[in-house]
Amino acid sequence: MNLTEEIFKSETEYLPALESFFMMKWIEMNLSSHDLSHHRRVWKNAKELLQNIGLKEISKDPFFVKKLMIACYLHDIGMAVDQGERHGLHSKSLCEQYLSMNNFNRSDYQDVLAAIENHDNKEYSDSPSDKGLLTLLSVADDMDAFGYIGIYRYIEIYLARGIQPDKIGHMIRENASRRFKNLESIFGRFPELVEKHRMRYLILENFFIELGSELESF
Repeated sequence: MNLTEEIFKSETEYLPALESFFMMKWIEMNLSSHDLSHHRRVWKNAKELLQNIGLKEISKDPFFVKKLMIACYLHDIGMAVDQGERHGLHSKSLCEQYLSMNNFNRSDYQDVLAAIENHDNKEYSDSPSDKGLLTLLSVADDMDAFGYIGIYRYIEIYLARGIQPDKIGHMIRENASRRFKNLESIFGRFPELVEKHRMRYLILENFFIELGSELESF
């Protein structure tokens, strides 16, 4: 089975239940920057990474695509409980619920749970060198932080975390820079992919440079 067939099979079999579970847990949360549409985009980004690399190079696990899809759809679901930097722990707990509800053996999904718990380490101090679940989930998530969508997402979540508006621009630029450099370091041998997302990163970078200049003029 080739990659396209594997993706289609996984989406057909598991996507409806994943989205239904997400909406059930998210129903009272009003945080559009991390709602279901964010998770759909992260999965789309992950598929883009897979299509560049090729499945054979990444993993011999026959369930890798399914696992990556689960991780993409549940990595931020914990924000329904906690919008802070510990949301990965809550996401992991809710993923455990999803696995139990669907009669999946938890021991077979330890790599999924670990990726979800640790996906928001944007210091990249202990980033794995391989292109496993955690790497692909983290980079796919990073890719959604660029462009015009990224501008909105950053502002909403940083304000939700109580960060002062006059500090947001500088903090966002530092965070986004780390994200893009990580993408570039891991996927540098795919120049079309890197350049596509460099343009999106620069949209965000230039916006906050200009915003900072205007704020300093007052």
